[in-house]
Amino acid sequence: MPDEHTENIFEKELLKESIFVDRNLLSPHFTPKELPFREKQINEISSILAPLVHKKKPNNLFAYGKPGAGKTAVTTKVLNQLLEFSVSKNLGIFGSYVNCRTHNKKYRVMLKMAKDFYPEENFLGFSAAFIYEKVLDFARRGKDLVIVLDEIDKVKDVDDLVYSLTRANDEIKSGSITIIGISNNLMFKEQLDPRTKSSLCEHEMVFPPYNANELKEILTQRAQKAFKQGVVEESAISLASAIAAQESGDARTAVMLLLRAGEVAERKNSSKVTDEEVKKAKNKVEEEIILSMISTLPQQEQLVLLAIASLSLQNKGIKKITGHIEEGVLFSGEIYEEYTRISKAYKEETVSARWYREYISELEMYGLILTTASGKGIRGQTRLIKLGFDAKKIKDAIEKEIIA
Repeated sequence: MPDEHTENIFEKELLKESIFVDRNLLSPHFTPKELPFREKQINEISSILAPLVHKKKPNNLFAYGKPGAGKTAVTTKVLNQLLEFSVSKNLGIFGSYVNCRTHNKKYRVMLKMAKDFYPEENFLGFSAAFIYEKVLDFARRGKDLVIVLDEIDKVKDVDDLVYSLTRANDEIKSGSITIIGISNNLMFKEQLDPRTKSSLCEHEMVFPPYNANELKEILTQRAQKAFKQGVVEESAISLASAIAAQESGDARTAVMLLLRAGEVAERKNSSKVTDEEVKKAKNKVEEEIILSMISTLPQQEQLVLLAIASLSLQNKGIKKITGHIEEGVLFSGEIYEEYTRISKAYKEETVSARWYREYISELEMYGLILTTASGKGIRGQTRLIKLGFDAKKIKDAIEKEIIA
């Protein structure tokens, strides 16, 4: 029988002194009220949507850039302020934010919109045509709708979705529908149908990555509120900023690095976060960021990366004329063949060799693979490719994404 007077194992945790004031301020899901170094983007999106205040339809907007560049935070901030202003002035402007990683088909997107505009109604089981008409009926009452499609490249039938929403304005006598598409994929718009591209990309914005100085200021502001006073050394903030800037210019990477460094300090009962804690947190954060990045990749890029990971796990290398074997190095051509096989297995269309080369360049830019031209010791001219991260973890992460 357990001793009823034995101290609960969590009692010590409750009594432990924490160096954090509020660690939630370092969560990737937290959006701060102030968005430093994004005033230009805030003003630009505000000016694009401003015609709505005068009951005129604005241009559709397509915003893109690397992950962690502030696209979602800026867009939702402007949208929320617009909706607050609309309520105060009774302007009849309504918004719907759709995470397209979750709602990755036209039907699911329209269902999310319908739920936002008719919160008291249940649309499960209704046809796509019925839900589409319900959304149009809402706009026909003189309502101006702003639809934010975050990670729009995840929508499998995106051409059909965008074309339907833009053409809907022809059927609405009073009211309008405006689309803001957000994507991490710089090449996404090039794959759109010309009609879709012209209607979605009426106005385009590129969000640049943050530099080291900007990241340092962002981290300083977060650290002041998330940690107790004097806990985080300035050199630790500088190091975390420099690492994030060098890797990707991703604010989320920098913030996560600071959070993990704080957790390292707490585990060893230290009252300070120094360079040492940041260095120890670096490997853990890199793995988290890479696995998170994989989930944001377009599906075709995921399939190419899956082909590289699968071949890497087979321990194949290339044999040079000298007989020496380079482990983990793959020929571009054999990867394309494996990608073709995997695409068919998942019942996905296979892209052309041109688009395959573009995807390889994109994966290299993200640091997921390393490429080089074949040199001495190898017959013929080709591109040699090597995975830059643990093959099994990448394979498991992609298969989980695709199956989901």
